[in-house]
Amino acid sequence: MWSFINSKLVQSLVVVLIMLGIGWVFYDSFFGEVAVEERNEVNAVLLGDNDAVFEPVLPNNSVRLPQDFRFHPEYQHEWWHFFANVQDEEGEQYGIQWSFFRVASDERETKGWQSPQLYISHLVITSQDKIWKQQRIARGGIGQAGMIQKPFKIWIDNWHWKSLSRTPFPGRLDVETDEFSVHLANYAAGPYVLNGDQGYQAKHDLLPVASYSVSAPFVRTKGQMELNGRVFRIEGDAWLSKEWGSGLLAEGQQGWDLFSLRLDNGSTLMVSQYRHSRQPAYTFGTLSNKKGDVFILKDEDIDMNPASGVTKLANDRELPLQWNIKVAKYDIDLNTKVVRKEQWLPFAIPYWEGPVKATGSHQAKGLMQLTGY
Repeated sequence: MWSFINSKLVQSLVVVLIMLGIGWVFYDSFFGEVAVEERNEVNAVLLGDNDAVFEPVLPNNSVRLPQDFRFHPEYQHEWWHFFANVQDEEGEQYGIQWSFFRVASDERETKGWQSPQLYISHLVITSQDKIWKQQRIARGGIGQAGMIQKPFKIWIDNWHWKSLSRTPFPGRLDVETDEFSVHLANYAAGPYVLNGDQGYQAKHDLLPVASYSVSAPFVRTKGQMELNGRVFRIEGDAWLSKEWGSGLLAEGQQGWDLFSLRLDNGSTLMVSQYRHSRQPAYTFGTLSNKKGDVFILKDEDIDMNPASGVTKLANDRELPLQWNIKVAKYDIDLNTKVVRKEQWLPFAIPYWEGPVKATGSHQAKGLMQLTGY
């Protein structure tokens, strides 16, 4: 019964978001100064609300750990993202993605049914030729979803990440659905990384858009998953990242192209490109290793471009699925290839996301995320 009610809630909220996006398109086509093509399903959700008064993201406000693993209701958005490359006992490889997203409709800090917080979470498991996925949506204030730090816990329904300390590690990710489940024990095998300037990550050099960003790129994970009634014991490498801010896109920004890659020399590379309808794309990234060395990559350090033309998916969307990524300063030249083409995720915030492999100056594997197409 609860599964049926929750399914109806998800369907209703997704319909509302879709209708809001459609409304924006029609409004802009008749009255707006912004062209219709500048609106899409991503920036319709992540653009800041001019009427709301959230805390701004400022460059002189460094991220502090473990304090900033806390809930940040004074900001509009908060996003946790976990991705793992794992294999089972027979050597079969999988990608596991778990995201937990909070978005506030306004700046009030009211409780109960008056809470302005909306939570969205999804789990995706990808094999060489199949995908399992599910989304949950819940409102805050009534105990159905939330975040606490003492001890650390993020939850929505019976999905949760929790630990016994104020930090995420060592921690467990437990997600169960009617069709599949994941139970993973995770521990940090390397240092945390503050992206950008001590956690302040600018996303354009000319536009006032930025976020606070921290990641744990060196995570070991081990546990089990159940697919189609069969239990698989799995283990592998993973990373967990957290980002928060107010208005994660600026007006005219279309979306982003993100790669998180683990290189065969043990270092991790994360690069992002934020696309804009009227200005050149802005690129940034982080290269780090287990010794604690962190190299902040700026726009001029990174050259990332589609390596071939766009690929047409079964839903008729066209995306660049093969990329060339160069960081000449550190002798990195990679060509990426997706594990599975049909990875479009039709969630409340829709995007392509899935495991990739890379060859070239290094062998690598990790994640690609494309939004706004």
